Order: sequence, then C-alpha cells, then structure tokens
Amino acid sequence: MSRRPGTPRLLRQLNDRAALELLLASGPMTRTQLGRETGLSKVTASQLLARLEERELVHVVGSQAGGRGPNAALYAVVPSSAYVAALDVSATGVSAAVADITGQIVGEIDIDPTDAPDPVELVHTTVLKLLEGAEVPQDRLSACVIGTPGVVDPRSGDVRFSFDLHAWHEGVLAALRADLRSAVTIQNDVNLAALAEHAEGAAEDASDFVLMWLGSGGGVGMAIVLDDRIHTGHSGGAGEIGYLPVPGAPLPDDVGLPGGYQSLRTAYGRPSLAHGFQALVGAQAIIELAAEHGFADRPADGPGPGDAADVTAALSAAREAGSAGEAFLDEFAERIARGVASVCVVLDPGLVVLGGEMAQAAGRDLARRVAEAAGRIGPNAPEVALGRVDGPVLRGALLSALQQAREEVFSSTLAPPRA
Repeated sequence: MSRRPGTPRLLRQLNDRAALELLLASGPMTRTQLGRETGLSKVTASQLLARLEERELVHVVGSQAGGRGPNAALYAVVPSSAYVAALDVSATGVSAAVADITGQIVGEIDIDPTDAPDPVELVHTTVLKLLEGAEVPQDRLSACVIGTPGVVDPRSGDVRFSFDLHAWHEGVLAALRADLRSAVTIQNDVNLAALAEHAEGAAEDASDFVLMWLGSGGGVGMAIVLDDRIHTGHSGGAGEIGYLPVPGAPLPDDVGLPGGYQSLRTAYGRPSLAHGFQALVGAQAIIELAAEHGFADRPADGPGPGDAADVTAALSAAREAGSAGEAFLDEFAERIARGVASVCVVLDPGLVVLGGEMAQAAGRDLARRVAEAAGRIGPNAPEVALGRVDGPVLRGALLSALQQAREEVFSSTLAPPRA
C-alpha cells in the first residue's frame, strides 16, 4: 500500500490544520499554550503562527499576563476568513442562517417559498438577502447546505423525489452551484436533524441511534446513524419509514392503490401516505385521533379545516389537561411504538430520538410512553429520548456547512495569501 511521504510541506500543513482546529475548539491561546497542546516546539509554533497570520487565518486578539517579561499575545482564528450558509426548505417556509468560520451566526432570515417557486430562484433570493443583511461578501461564502424533505440521490446529490417540493429534481444542484459560485450541498432534512442531535443534543453520547421525525405538516421520516455516520442506503431512501407496514396500518392494496410514491392522499392541503406507518401517525391521522378524545374538531371529508397548527395544538392541550389527556397521549405513543419496535428488531440501535413538531408538542413524557409501549411489542427495548436541539434541521445544515468550509480552509493553508 502506497503512502504519502512525510515531506516538510505535508508536515507543516498537518501542523497548521491541528493548530486551527485547536484554536476553534479551545478559543484564543498563546504561542506557548499552542505549542504545549500540540506538542510543537516554541520555534515551530512561532513559525506556524507566522504562516497563518500571513494567510489571514489567525490574528492577535489580546494578551495574557505571565511571569517575567512582556505579556504573551493571544491568537485566535479570524472569523471572516470564510462564511457558510444553511437553509431549511419546506413547502411552507424557508429558514436560513449565515455563520462565520468559527460557527458564530451573523445573520438569519425567513422567506415565504411561494414568492419564488423555482428552486434556484428561491435559494438565490434567500442567500443574497441573507448575505446582504449580514454584510458578508458573496466571494467569502465557502459552503452552502440546504435541507429539504425527500429522497436525495447519494450519487448525483440531487433530490430524487419529494412529496412537497415537486420542482426540486435532477439538475437543480448543478444550477445552484453555478448560480452561487460556491460549494452547494442538498441533504435530507431529517438526516440533518440527526446530525444536530448527535453533535449537540439527545444523541451526543450515542454512536448508533435513529431519529424518528413526526412533523406537523403530515410527513413522517427517520434518520439512521450507525458508527457515528448517517446511513442513507443504496438509493438514498433509507429511513423512509412512512411506508413501513405495521400492525393496524393498511397496505397499498387495502386502499385500492398501487405501491410506490403514487400512493398518496391529501391531508391539510398537502400530500400524505394512505397506507403504512404514516397512515397511523401522520398529522391527519393524529388530528382524527384527537377528535375521538375530544381534543380537536373532527375533520370534514377531504382536506382538514385547519392547518398543521391544529395537530400540535391538540397534543399540547392533551399534555396540559393532565389525567384527562392520558388516554389520547397513550394511544399516540402506542402508535409510534409500532414503528419504533419494528425498526429496533432490525437495527437494534439502542437509542431512538423523537423529533418534529408533534413530538415536541406532546412533551417530554412522550419518550417514556413510547419506550414502555415498544418494550411490550418487541424484544429490543430501546432508550427513547425527545430531541433537544432547537431548529434541528437548520442547525444540522449549519454544522454540515461548517465542516465542509473548514475542510477547504484547513486543507489549503499553504496556498498563497489573498491579494
């Protein structure tokens, strides 16, 4: 097996990268502290900092009093050396944020997606407004990660299919990269939420877990993390749990429909599966269950009378009702547990994180209810936790973009300085 030789240039690049990562993780440090933490000599640490200063990647941000002699300079990463953008795109809204290379958010914006139905126009408008509001030059944008519902093809990087975003299709990614002139990545929204929970939330200490997403817009999804990595599957469709056949849910033939993505019906004006797991725990199914328990008005035939707020309001009302809401919440949890137990029989992840607006509305006690119900169904009783990250899709997109930008910046520390 061939190996890259340990040339002085490569060793300098590795040392520079280690120093930058340390400064990002630990904050400002003196030359002596940096040398001690990296194992470098004072001379090597001084040369390293001089190179990074010349590249405008680090700068002096203060000084630290020591023993005898002058105060030692404190070095930190230059925040403006690169910026990243993150977008959470759904059929009902777009949330976006821009952050500098340190991860500090410097601008946020919300956009109505109906103002620009074309994906390229929508992202272009959002990113330019975001950068303009934060006074960030577009040429400093190093990476942009977009979270969308639907299946993302792991080979092309394009959205292969989405219930809600029909205009997102093959070719959109290339058009976005050409338009923004920067690295653009499209990722499944639930996978991004799992990245956020893994980095900062309920799954911080778990190498293997699944995130079950119960969205108020009707969608049900799942992300699978194995050995600290998102498992997307051969076609990108791993985690499409809405199709999972579970007890109590009809099969495609039962509702007179063929299998596949065409097996849809309308719920609250948006598509929803008429069979499989989503037929039990989708927003329309839960609002109907809430009506049976007196926590919502029974929907009329066809689209429901309200919007996604109805189902979260019903779940919140049941939680606040105390004992009067127990039966509704228990049945909600039992339905979720059918999907959880089915997944655990196959993957045995040890931890299941519940995310999405419906899970949050039902409250932290939902995790206990689901764990107890899943334990009664299958042999692999998992730990169940409620997601802890606020806005996990956007946060996951931001973390993914930062990882990409830092890889680019840290891998090019020996390039000539900017003119």
